[in-house]
Amino acid sequence: MSTQVVVVGSGYAGAGAVKAFEDEVGEGEAELTWISEHDYHLVLHEVHRAIRNPAVEDKITIPVDEIKSPESDFVKGRVVDVDTEDRVVETDDGTTVDYDYLLLGVGSTTAFFGIEGLKENAHQLKGLDDAKAIHEDVREAAADATRSDPAEVIVGGAGLSGIQTAGEIAEYRDKHRAPIEITLVEGLDEVFPGNDPQIQDALRQRLEDADVEILTGDFISEADEEAVYLGGGEDEEPEELAYDVLVWTGGITGQPEIEGVEVEQDERSHRVHAGSDFSTSDDRVFAIGDTALVEQGEDDVAPPTAQAAWQAAEVAGANLARAARGAPLRSWTHEDKGTVISVGEEAVAHDVIGMPIQTFGGTPAKLLKKAIATRWIAKVSSAGRGVSAFGDM
Repeated sequence: MSTQVVVVGSGYAGAGAVKAFEDEVGEGEAELTWISEHDYHLVLHEVHRAIRNPAVEDKITIPVDEIKSPESDFVKGRVVDVDTEDRVVETDDGTTVDYDYLLLGVGSTTAFFGIEGLKENAHQLKGLDDAKAIHEDVREAAADATRSDPAEVIVGGAGLSGIQTAGEIAEYRDKHRAPIEITLVEGLDEVFPGNDPQIQDALRQRLEDADVEILTGDFISEADEEAVYLGGGEDEEPEELAYDVLVWTGGITGQPEIEGVEVEQDERSHRVHAGSDFSTSDDRVFAIGDTALVEQGEDDVAPPTAQAAWQAAEVAGANLARAARGAPLRSWTHEDKGTVISVGEEAVAHDVIGMPIQTFGGTPAKLLKKAIATRWIAKVSSAGRGVSAFGDM
């Protein structure tokens, strides 16, 4: 019997690793089983487009059968247990799959940081259903609002997801002439925290041009069904902000099913510690993407971005094939090729390799954003599907 390789997850890491494994593995060396709760790959960095227009679903989801080869098996289900001693993966319907080598690429979930009421009352944006739910709630809130009493939408967290979410809601508002006011709340002092002031300023300008109110410098300390509360303390009352729709994009943490896997992981986030070759404390288990904290030199790990997952997947998939044949594993080093963020129909690009201008917007940034998504879709599926999606990205 040939070596059994299992890949869990259909995000960038999982889909990319499947393609890379199939390209690398020799005939008869190993058999692949791909497990995911969804039978499609979601182009997650464009999922915010579905907030404005859920009809883009067909452009940002790719059936797994378009990605994997016919020789690879696919099992639809959410992994609920990994037995590293017996090397068995179990899904939520009781299906079990044996493995010789396992790659965990289940992504991440939203971190709520213990903020009272936030998880119970806020939308998150980690999948297609989340985007469609936000769209529906925004639509209903706007239908019940008036110009004198507009719907209040609050987006918590001004990182990449928060900025793009606010931008899409603003585009929906403008397209439908809907009575909506949008507030973007960030606990730190600037949008896109921790990044170059040039891109921060450019993003702030585009958000303001889109009539998005920006509140920085106070963290959300509590939420209930009607309002969020900013700041507050022993001698200070928190500021109350009423909302009709609340979206939280403030951070990531590991998926709950990873907690029980017997591999070394961060105690708080339960993201798996992995070497630069994606190996873990169990020599039969690899980890990649948001699931993992992938070593990148002393005291540094790879960023939890789509770009990093794309790059890593090529090496991780090849390493699965190498492990199956007993060959040395390759190491991976993340190469930052720049940042491109959309704000509705506008976009901002920064530090893009090969571009003479450090920060730019306008048509060049917009076309670059579209091209990045199109290239990825073409890579995992087909050029025709990529070209078809271009106009909606």
